[in-house]
Amino acid sequence: MTTEAWEPGAFRARIDAVLRRFVAEEADLLVDVDPALGPVAAELEAAVAHGKRLRAAFCYWGWRGGGQPDSEALLRAAASMELVHAAAVVHDDLIDASPLRHGRPTAHRALRAAVPDHPRADAAARSLAMLVGDLLMSLAGQLFVTSGLPAAYLARARPLWAALARDLVAGECLEILRTGAAPDTAASLKVVRYKTAKYTVEQPLLIGGTLAGAAPRLREGYSAYGLPLGEAFQLRDDLLGLFGDPARTGKANADDLRGRRPTALLAETWRLADPVQRGRLSALLDAGEEAGTGGGAGGGSGGGAGGGSGRGEDGALDEVRALMRGLRAPERVEAMIAARVDEALGALDGLDAPPAAVAALTSLAHSASARLH
Repeated sequence: MTTEAWEPGAFRARIDAVLRRFVAEEADLLVDVDPALGPVAAELEAAVAHGKRLRAAFCYWGWRGGGQPDSEALLRAAASMELVHAAAVVHDDLIDASPLRHGRPTAHRALRAAVPDHPRADAAARSLAMLVGDLLMSLAGQLFVTSGLPAAYLARARPLWAALARDLVAGECLEILRTGAAPDTAASLKVVRYKTAKYTVEQPLLIGGTLAGAAPRLREGYSAYGLPLGEAFQLRDDLLGLFGDPARTGKANADDLRGRRPTALLAETWRLADPVQRGRLSALLDAGEEAGTGGGAGGGSGGGAGGGSGRGEDGALDEVRALMRGLRAPERVEAMIAARVDEALGALDGLDAPPAAVAALTSLAHSASARLH
């Protein structure tokens, strides 16, 4: 991809090639230690098998926006953003006990088959998944520093890597700490910002720009664009998580409610509800939480990959959806998304970057916020 035109499919294929080659080599080295590590190596490769490569794209265009040309070394550095995401996904699925990701069992579910005779098989599978996520984060740093970019360039971006990891962990911790608390929109939006928005858009852009030697004004423009767009991305994900088609999202759509996660969608529903509706919503959330227990890392009695979904849970889910629609909570979240996309696009108006970069970031803003799955 040497032309100035933004070709998402071609870019994605280039990132896929880097990731699969790099992770396959690491997986082989893992199995060389002992063949028993084969299932762990397989989950390592599965973790990078899917994705739209948005984080890599933002890093790439952060670099190009700084006036730098297309570069294979930069491509490797950008691909490391996807390994950060892969690590976050494995850990997030583990924390949330999610059964599905991309239409297949999550790592902690899949690894249950690797420990059939373990006295605490479910806990062992979860531990293996945690270590897969840890290794993916380590590999992200390895790919970045061995990308082929000059050492001076990499040194400029080192503080941003520390910030990326710190903010991501802070967001995950905030979600855990606020799960089950009274829904609050401001608190939910803070989780959105730190758990997803920063490492999805803003920080990849800033890392790319900093590698390129971008001026402070350009980096400020990247933040003004990246933060609201990252929030819009996660708000869209929250809507898809409950109202999307699992066949397209690849995830169980009762997950957020069953886990009582502090999403903005739930918070807006709570804010708009009257006392009677709040009481009913609490009862439905309690019912969903009870329906989702007992599945464990290997499915247990909860019904395999569906994570305990049954007629009772489906009925509660339908009633929650109906309540949300009646209160127009999805429309409120859609308005939040639209306002943030407008803010991001407005930041591009004054961005001191080449036209090709502005055009690509405009396209990415629409694809990141209006995706169907």
